[in-house]
Amino acid sequence: MTNAKERILDASSELFRRQGLAGTGIKQILVQAKAPFGSLYHHFPGGKDQLAAKTIKRAGEYYGQLVASKLLAEPDLVSGVRAAFVAAGEDLAATDYADACPIETVALEVASTNEPLRLATAEVFDSWLSALALMLADAGIAAAQARALAHVIISALEGAFVLARAARRTDALDACADAMAQLVESALAINRSPSQPIA
Repeated sequence: MTNAKERILDASSELFRRQGLAGTGIKQILVQAKAPFGSLYHHFPGGKDQLAAKTIKRAGEYYGQLVASKLLAEPDLVSGVRAAFVAAGEDLAATDYADACPIETVALEVASTNEPLRLATAEVFDSWLSALALMLADAGIAAAQARALAHVIISALEGAFVLARAARRTDALDACADAMAQLVESALAINRSPSQPIA
C-alpha cells in the first residue's frame, strides 16, 4: 500500500480534477486517502495551499507524460495529435465527464486570487508548451512556429475540455482532433523540402 503522503496526493489530484480547489475540503481529501488528520500537516505544513501546489506540479508531470506517450505511440506526429485528442475525449466520456484536466480546473479558480498557485499552474502549462514545441521542432517545424503551434494545440485541448464537460459530449474534442492534426500537417508541409517525408 502506498504511504500516506502519496495517498493524499492521489486523492487531492482526483478531487481537484472533479470538484476544483474551492469545492474540495481537507477532511474530504483525508477520508478518500484513508489518512489520519495529522498526516496532512505533517507532510504539508503549509496546509491546503502547499498540498495544492505539490498536487499541481505532480499532476502536471503525469499528464505531460501521458499526452507525450499518446503522441509518440502513433506512426507520425499528425496521427499522434489526432489520437491524443480522441483519447482525451474517450477518457472524459468514460468518467461521465467528471475527470478533465486538473491543472485547468485549478487555474481557472486561482488566476486572480492566489498568486503562488497561479504561478504553479503557469509553470506546468509552460512545461507542456516547451515539451510539445520541442517535439514539433524535432519533426521539422521551425522553432518559432513550433512554439506558436504548441500554444494553439494546448489552448484547443483545454478549451475543448470545458466545452465537452458543459455539453456532456465529445464533439469539441473530436472537432479539435481533426483541426489540430490539419494544422500540424500544414506546418510540416510548409517546412519540408520536396524530398522529405511527413514526420
